[in-house]
Amino acid sequence: MENTPVIRLKQASIYHAADGRSLRKMLRDGEMVLSEVDLEVRSGEFVYLIGRVGSGKSSLLKTLYAEVPLLTGEGMIAGFDLRRLRRRDVPYLRRRIGIVFQDYQLLTDRNVFMNLHYVMKATGWKRETEIRERIARVLDRVDLEAKSYKMPYELSGGEQQRLVIARALLNDPAVLLADEPTGNLDPVTADGIMQLFRGIAERGCAVVMSTHNTALIENYPARAVLFAQGGIREIDLKEQLA
Repeated sequence: MENTPVIRLKQASIYHAADGRSLRKMLRDGEMVLSEVDLEVRSGEFVYLIGRVGSGKSSLLKTLYAEVPLLTGEGMIAGFDLRRLRRRDVPYLRRRIGIVFQDYQLLTDRNVFMNLHYVMKATGWKRETEIRERIARVLDRVDLEAKSYKMPYELSGGEQQRLVIARALLNDPAVLLADEPTGNLDPVTADGIMQLFRGIAERGCAVVMSTHNTALIENYPARAVLFAQGGIREIDLKEQLA
């Protein structure tokens, strides 16, 4: 495991912003949800983000993948400086990180293979042979190789989430950010997704996952960061669950 952090936040303020809200309005309206955030995550680490709804977990993740700008403090992810990130550089950042949403955000008019093919073309892959080889590799990794020509609506909820994870892995990310990835899944399916995430971390990709599922946390212990009272702090999960 490398010593250099793949995520580093120092004295960062995290804002919640509605779609289309300008930087000036964000500062003026005071929609800050977290202050003085210090966080480091290294390659291969698995980190839970836990806390009540509205405590800032999703806002922090959105800041890390540059949907919400970092306005104060310092921030780095996968080698990109979040304070100096230009809008035109955001696609390059997102090639270095994987993002897993609770609501999947799949292309419903394209099959499994074409969902992945679309993302690869959009992120700069050009050689069709390489594209097909990479898609086959990630589908095998998430156990969907036999369903590459299925439409999203033909997949179960767990299979759809596996497809989202496959999409996130296409560009061999340094970091995987997951926002409540098991929230809509039954316990058995959620357990399979967690095993997949743990395997991803063991291969060297940092995994940062927000969750409310205490059963998963108990079965898959890891670093945990608690969001509360406008800030974050690392906690001992063994004490919390005792």
